[in-house]
Amino acid sequence: MLKVIGIVGSPRAGGNTEFMVETALKEIEKKGIKTELITLHDRNIGYCVGCDSCKTTNKCIIEDDMQELTEKVKNADGVIMSSPVYFGDMTGLAKSFIDRLRPLRNVHAFKYKVCGAIATGGFRNGGQETTIHSIYDFFLIQGGIVVGDDRPTAHFGATGVGNTSEDEIAITTCKHLANRMVDVLNKINND
Repeated sequence: MLKVIGIVGSPRAGGNTEFMVETALKEIEKKGIKTELITLHDRNIGYCVGCDSCKTTNKCIIEDDMQELTEKVKNADGVIMSSPVYFGDMTGLAKSFIDRLRPLRNVHAFKYKVCGAIATGGFRNGGQETTIHSIYDFFLIQGGIVVGDDRPTAHFGATGVGNTSEDEIAITTCKHLANRMVDVLNKINND
């Protein structure tokens, strides 16, 4: 069975970013695909130290929660990465998580993964697109298949502002992103 994981790169539990990821995952589940919500705020994730050990071993030398999380990402068919906007980009927590996925690069783990991004901000044009762009840079470098939200909104990905549970654009773009990911997953897997 296909599986999509949704990663919440917010340091806050139960916040606006988490709501948006949950919204997208619920839409994906409606299409018969298994999902899992992964929050980072409650995980022990150290910084990449640039030792390059993972380039030869395909494993990180730092012992923390990233071993488990790396396996979850490796085994997923689709990945949604999310972050609130912090000064026009993703949180430090989200960036540390992304940096620590370096061991997956040598094994081309993202080659057929369908990847989407979600960003929330305090204002409608508060850096959501630049945050999504940074997340997409990671996916592209890893070799993932990047998709945005589907028509009729069809932009970078899902974006929200303020209290996202009351933001119709946030909810709509989450659902459109979910549907686009399902469409591409099904094409890749001949379903």
